[in-house]
Amino acid sequence: MSVARLLWSPELLTYDFGHGHPMAPARLDLTMRLVEALGLLDSPSLEVVDPAPASDAVVQSVHDAEYVAAVRRAAATGEPDLARGLGTEDDPVFAGMHEAAARLVGASVAAADAVWSGQVEHALNIAGGMHHAQRGAASGFCIYNDAAAAVQRLLDAGAERVAYVDLDAHHGDGVEAIFWDEPRVLTFSVHQDGHTLFPGTGNPADTGPWANHCAAVNVALPPRTDSARWLRAVDAVLPTVLREFAPDAIVSQHGADAHGNDPLTDLRVGIDAQRQAARWVHDLAHELCDGRWVALGGGGYAVVDVVPLVWSSLVAEAAHVPLAAGMELPAAWREAAEEMSGLPAAATLGTGDVAWHAWQDGYDPSDAVDRAILATRRHVFPEIGRDPYLD
Repeated sequence: MSVARLLWSPELLTYDFGHGHPMAPARLDLTMRLVEALGLLDSPSLEVVDPAPASDAVVQSVHDAEYVAAVRRAAATGEPDLARGLGTEDDPVFAGMHEAAARLVGASVAAADAVWSGQVEHALNIAGGMHHAQRGAASGFCIYNDAAAAVQRLLDAGAERVAYVDLDAHHGDGVEAIFWDEPRVLTFSVHQDGHTLFPGTGNPADTGPWANHCAAVNVALPPRTDSARWLRAVDAVLPTVLREFAPDAIVSQHGADAHGNDPLTDLRVGIDAQRQAARWVHDLAHELCDGRWVALGGGGYAVVDVVPLVWSSLVAEAAHVPLAAGMELPAAWREAAEEMSGLPAAATLGTGDVAWHAWQDGYDPSDAVDRAILATRRHVFPEIGRDPYLD
């Protein structure tokens, strides 16, 4: 049995808002070219399966039927529906929009099915992670919320608790909103502070609607947070809350837009740190839920020198054939990437492991990131019976 399943088809490239839009299909194309160039598709621990578009019933597990009808109508007529976020600058209407977005949902739901049924330990949809879409509206480049659909499928299949982990630079607001009053789901998001970045949400005080039950965990970091401090923030909160929640499965979103080269965000998180965080999520899946892990893509708009490196590393991590930090990237891939984009391609996979310091090493009140970490811990840790300063 393969360890991991990658849901992939060139049809996923049809999720395309048009020339000049940041959500360029090239980022997926270049990722899959790198996955192939690195020999990952030849690994016996990885299988590739072609996903089909989700049915309306599956899409409507997390979206209003009226909204799905509106998406179909806008795609057929080309007319915007601004009340539902369709036809905006972020989410332009395009022909075939429903089918393209439904295929993303189908891939993530198929990944959830494969993991829950035990066909594989881990499953990936690098085209997924559309975490901003709301039940009744498009938002932030996201038409349908495939991440929420994957979580819902796990619940429907029998999972008693599902943890959603969001590493994107933007707050995972759509998933949080959809499961805000669902006690079986814990959402964790580490992101740039919403006061400085879209969608403007994800405050540390937003923990859910109940007393003594934490439904949402938000770590809101200041602009220019670097790799070491970002890893410190993730480690200071994520393992503790997941161990207390004890999920049956983990769905994670690995938006690569926290990188310093990303044109839409202000964090400074390098490739090595993002790879380390994926490794932590992987390890927690094995520790807490028998390896049941669904990993998704997400944001990421440095399409040549960041996204393919982060997501090919994610595929390798899930397949249990992790890539060496700082390794030289295949020359043929670099040449093809530069020819496709006209931009210089990275020569190596990061620079090596990044040094960071654990929360237990001591709190620094003069450090803005430490203050952000403590804000989250103060709101969350008492609800799970832990000390915000010490544990």
